Amino acid sequence: MKAVILAGGLGTRLSEETQSRPKPMVEIGGLPILWHIMKIFEFHGVKEFIICCGYKGYIIKEYFDNYHLRNTDVTFDLKTNSTAVVRNTKEDWIVTCVDTGNETLTGSRLKKIKNFLDPAESFLFTYGDGVGDIDITKLIKFHKSHGKLATVTAVNPPGRFGILKINQNNKVEQFNEKPDIGNSWINGGFFVLEPSTIDYIPKNNVPWEEEPLQSITKDNQLCAYKHTGFWQPMDTIAEKKLLEELYLSNKAPWKVWE
Repeated sequence: MKAVILAGGLGTRLSEETQSRPKPMVEIGGLPILWHIMKIFEFHGVKEFIICCGYKGYIIKEYFDNYHLRNTDVTFDLKTNSTAVVRNTKEDWIVTCVDTGNETLTGSRLKKIKNFLDPAESFLFTYGDGVGDIDITKLIKFHKSHGKLATVTAVNPPGRFGILKINQNNKVEQFNEKPDIGNSWINGGFFVLEPSTIDYIPKNNVPWEEEPLQSITKDNQLCAYKHTGFWQPMDTIAEKKLLEELYLSNKAPWKVWE
């Protein structure tokens, strides 16, 4: 099964990091968040990827073009002008980088890579800026069990802001720094899709999250896989720092490969 990863947006909310590189190339522990996402998939046996490039997409292409040089031990024989790899990388990925345009919205990016998919095989689809300890194996099994065209991973993350309980005398009675949203579930990415879902995407430039998903839902073809574990997007510098701290302290829940 192939995994399609969106990696072409401008990342304006993380402009401190994205002025010189695409958002999926912003590093967590010295490695692009895109790499972390791919390692999550790899742990569950997914090793073929389609990267939907856009803004500064050449940086993603150059990263994989130089992947062995960055991540292996190499002997350079300057006398004979030869190079020998003395330690290979662990990854045996097949990575296809597709230029889907700088201004293309998420739905239209997906539509542009249709010809790279097997028309008879389900595929995975997610955003290039969020990680979690999602059990991809169980997700795929769930998708196959219900027989619908699409599955979205639904997450119930903590709120972004602390909540204060204040009495009539303006005294704070309770402070909850990271309140749960409750029964509200949001789109956490990590979709499993049938190829025919792409037919729901119109020819005009559209977000995946609007007309396509709304139409799929209206046709009763979307199911939710509820994930109650760790999930975290990287939309802000604060969230980038949070992920960095977790990874460097060996407390990263999404690091399922070790």
